[in-house]
Amino acid sequence: MTTTSSSGSSAGPSVGPVSLGTPLTPGATRVLLLGSGELGKEVAIELQRLGAEVIAADSYAHAPAMQVAHRSHVLDMLDADALRRLLADERPDVVVPEVEAIATHVLVEAEAAGARVVPTARATVLTMDREGIRRLAAEELGLPTSAYRFVDSLDDLRAAVAALGMPVVVKPVMSSSGKGQSVLRTPDDVTPAWTLAQTGGRAVAAHDGGPTRVIVEAFVPFDSEITLLTVRHRGGTTFCDPIGHVQVDGDYRESWQPAELPSGVLAEAQRVAATVTDALGGWGLFGVELFVVGSTVLFSEVSPRPHDTGLVTLISQDLSEFALHARAVLGLPAGEPLRSGAGQGQPAAASCAVLATGHGVPRFTCVDAALAVPTAQLRLFGKPVVAGHRRVAVTLARGGDVEQARARARSAAEALGVELA
Repeated sequence: MTTTSSSGSSAGPSVGPVSLGTPLTPGATRVLLLGSGELGKEVAIELQRLGAEVIAADSYAHAPAMQVAHRSHVLDMLDADALRRLLADERPDVVVPEVEAIATHVLVEAEAAGARVVPTARATVLTMDREGIRRLAAEELGLPTSAYRFVDSLDDLRAAVAALGMPVVVKPVMSSSGKGQSVLRTPDDVTPAWTLAQTGGRAVAAHDGGPTRVIVEAFVPFDSEITLLTVRHRGGTTFCDPIGHVQVDGDYRESWQPAELPSGVLAEAQRVAATVTDALGGWGLFGVELFVVGSTVLFSEVSPRPHDTGLVTLISQDLSEFALHARAVLGLPAGEPLRSGAGQGQPAAASCAVLATGHGVPRFTCVDAALAVPTAQLRLFGKPVVAGHRRVAVTLARGGDVEQARARARSAAEALGVELA
């Protein structure tokens, strides 16, 4: 890990002695999670270890973080009035957005009224919308990115494809985990890609009932794609070792730490990550996604919260990305988790997503066989139902090098069975 000093007024809330209350008492430090999936569950656990009172909210009942929170609420977080009522009822000290499907203008109102939004309401607004964060990174900060266009119609998409050339990647400006995303390689792919972008994301249609806005990106023939977990906290900015990952249809399948980079590239990756996260400001962990092309680093996206590829840190670091996020949002220093890097006397580590396809309630079989793989660990997310295609667990493993760690994580995932009842 590398730590640098914080950068002036964008560092976060005013720095002073930190005190934390006792849950379920008038003096509790109340943290509201907006989004309660598997990443939120790990954040909730880490917040509770630090004595926070955790309230979990999501659009469905019995979501993973709800199962470990002090209490929970089910609501449509895109419903501004419902979100305002939740904030008024709970009066949280800290609001932690964990998903994209949120009425972000309500968070701006809440911050103006005195609540602390993580990392900031402005950062949440910008990063929930691919247009906002791409224009900030490329047009305001001057960071290198792939060539891109924003389009609002099928005809505009055709024009963007003609301008950028094929292949291109098409994504809704508001979506996550690859939803609504596709790669266009032939002219026949254009119309299906437009349809998928309109139906597959978490986007909200325009207020006039119009189409969902879409980003079209020139395909980057990258050497590697990494996530650089970047923590802004009261002590400065801390970078975790880079994480390599495999994505299928824009959704995470495997990750490993450390990702090997050419000489000098890590410093440039850290510069790019620091530039964009300093511009966003606030305290918390950011998942900065980058493309590496030779010695060039291109900015791709940033999430102002723990990243799914960072699940590997549950086994690779003493302080996982979730523990680092919890510390940062409570105004605490990030600390120095054990480095996973080769040459540091530490093993490499890897994670492998476990998917379920179909309809029903997950039940896991052959758990003993999965855990018989050397160094293997499991996290079963507790998702209450699968309807279609869903990530339901992750396997974790260490190894003497990245390849051994990845092989062990994959073996554990292959051994684990998932039935839908």
